[in-house]
Amino acid sequence: MQKRSKIHVGLDVHKGSITVAAAEPGREKARLIGKVAHDVPKLLKVLAKIGAVEELHIVYEAGPTGYGLQRALTKMGYVCEVIAPSKTPRQPGNRVKTDARKSIALAEHSRLGKLTVVWILDPADEAIPDLARAREDAVSSRRQMRQQLKGFRLRHDRRYGGKTSWCGAHDHWLARQSFDAAAMQTAFTEYWQAVKSANDRVERLTKALQSSITGWRFESVVNAFQPLRGVAAITAIGLVAEIGDLKRFEQPARRAPLMCV
Repeated sequence: MQKRSKIHVGLDVHKGSITVAAAEPGREKARLIGKVAHDVPKLLKVLAKIGAVEELHIVYEAGPTGYGLQRALTKMGYVCEVIAPSKTPRQPGNRVKTDARKSIALAEHSRLGKLTVVWILDPADEAIPDLARAREDAVSSRRQMRQQLKGFRLRHDRRYGGKTSWCGAHDHWLARQSFDAAAMQTAFTEYWQAVKSANDRVERLTKALQSSITGWRFESVVNAFQPLRGVAAITAIGLVAEIGDLKRFEQPARRAPLMCV
């Protein structure tokens, strides 16, 4: 980010509210404007009181609310950037975090050019990362289901003797397990059915993710990553979905040389 001769507006954005602060050009401390509901028309009224569209440079940290606010403000003609929270400067000893302090700090850091802007996907590209994350969630859920089934088996001393779990031989072994108590058999069956259902979910999402890149503008980039050792199709898709085609990164040859001490 470059320093701009504009009024820098820091927003602390939450699901239900937005706290607004503004830093005028110069060295004066940023001032708190106020808090409004998370509603674009209401926010626009507040921004209009601070300055004209072309006079404002707006920033807020990336968070669970996504990029909808940035896209809405950009559509209205505002310069609005989403900031990487992990790269936002923190003042030593200032551990009390409030919406007001955060919005003021964002406005002042923006005026000084000390913030790092995150890459925002085009709306057309956002579906691929969403699908990739859905698959990651499914894999995580399956891992939990497997751990629960394994825990049940170990409590009842049912130990699989094979070298590799969760393969065809392991499934056949599970199918042969039976318990005398009906309640215990029901519990085992439910755990096992949960694992099989989780397997089916991962498989569906894997196939959907693999087919989703057909015709995608980054399809060639995904294909270029796959010859690398250890980078399968799913890994390549997830990587490209998060970082794009790498063109936004500075070329290594143009970076300053590392200093050795």
